[in-house]
Amino acid sequence: MGLSETLANYFDVHKHGSTVRTEILAGLTTFLTMSYIVVVNPSLLTDQPYIEGVDGIAIAGYTPGEVQSMLAVVTILAAAIATTIMAFYANRPFAQAPGLGLNAFFAFTVVGALGVPWQTALAAVFVEGIIFIALTAVGAREAIIKVFPEPVKMAVGTGIGLFLAIIGLQAMGIVVDDTATLVTMGNLASNPIAIVSIVGLFFTFALYAANVPGSIIIGIIGTSVLGWGLTASGLVSGEAGLVAGSSAATYDITPLAGAFLSGFGNVEAFSFALIVITFFFVDFFDTAGTLVGVGQAGGFLDEDGDLPDIDKPLMADAVGTTAGAMLGTSTVTTYIESATGVEEGGRTGLTALVVALLFLASLAIVPLATAIPQYASHIALVVIGVVMLRNVVDIEWDDLTFTIPAGMTILVMPFTYSIAYGIAAGIVSYPLVKVAAGEYDEVSAGQWALAVAFVLYFVVRTSGMLQAQV
Repeated sequence: MGLSETLANYFDVHKHGSTVRTEILAGLTTFLTMSYIVVVNPSLLTDQPYIEGVDGIAIAGYTPGEVQSMLAVVTILAAAIATTIMAFYANRPFAQAPGLGLNAFFAFTVVGALGVPWQTALAAVFVEGIIFIALTAVGAREAIIKVFPEPVKMAVGTGIGLFLAIIGLQAMGIVVDDTATLVTMGNLASNPIAIVSIVGLFFTFALYAANVPGSIIIGIIGTSVLGWGLTASGLVSGEAGLVAGSSAATYDITPLAGAFLSGFGNVEAFSFALIVITFFFVDFFDTAGTLVGVGQAGGFLDEDGDLPDIDKPLMADAVGTTAGAMLGTSTVTTYIESATGVEEGGRTGLTALVVALLFLASLAIVPLATAIPQYASHIALVVIGVVMLRNVVDIEWDDLTFTIPAGMTILVMPFTYSIAYGIAAGIVSYPLVKVAAGEYDEVSAGQWALAVAFVLYFVVRTSGMLQAQV
């Protein structure tokens, strides 16, 4: 029995109406569409010089470039582990890696705005993963989904999309701060970074619209090459920042692996619990929505619109999150880009296994992660942010009791630079508008409890800030 036949039998490839060749091509397609995370995740999680006070993951004795290469290795390993579990345990063509939006929340909100040490943030991700494993094991998915208001769940993706987009546009010099209007258009004529970024962004959009496999990573690399070329040719001064700082790549992840343990040493219980809940909420519903959406594209859903045995891919996701935190990266989640592989015919875990193996093979290109300028890597945030806006079609806009909490969730996220605050705004407003509309019987006790908890959090946080000012 040859390898091809062995793989076909193990993953029931023929039973699912596929072939080994189709599964391999589907895995390659999925990998190409999500491989940008190897470059983007390290850039997001490390030092962010263009945002005052946000340092991300910084390790004493190591340059930002060295930390980025460590994170590139960790990103690859976490993606490979989680996707391998998805392949063998769930036998589904879903790929996993540290999630965009979740890593932005990790770096900008938890570590940056809240001032939480990155080790403690990793500890929160680890705890979230353990809770996820426990709840998935006892089949509590349906109960958890019912606690959170539907309009908030439907709005989170769009809010995160806007949040990612403004982060990316800011890194590219297209959006800058303004004392009068808070934000405004940057001075594009005198900013080579902004000009190159705009060219790269529209080039990437064109590739994405043309369904070119790997369009985002091609766009990132193409934009980087343009920047390097302009600098090398002398057309643009080397001081313009078009070329990333060079740094020797390191494969030693010792400073990151196990760092979450030290994060438990100085934890404020309520704030830590809130961070864990937010990580858990975004990860859980993002994963559930992705699984159902990709499942629909592959014809996996039953007559009731449910994905059979959804607990298995949810468990793979939970274990991936836990393993990722132990290695030293933000929350691992199932990628919507898995739909590209499904559209290519991927139907089994063999597709996921191919993705995992390609991630491992990409360890050879870790030095590339430190050579990609930040403005180029953040093109992915704008592209994915725009794509995520399509989630608004799932919101019942003709019902004001849905419009208000959904709208608050979407607007507050980018305007406060916080995913957590956006979610809180939606959850707090939902029971209030329901009661005002005379629909108080549609608000569960759990939803009231969650709204009250968020209000108490902000009262405590605000009073603490006032005392600090006095």
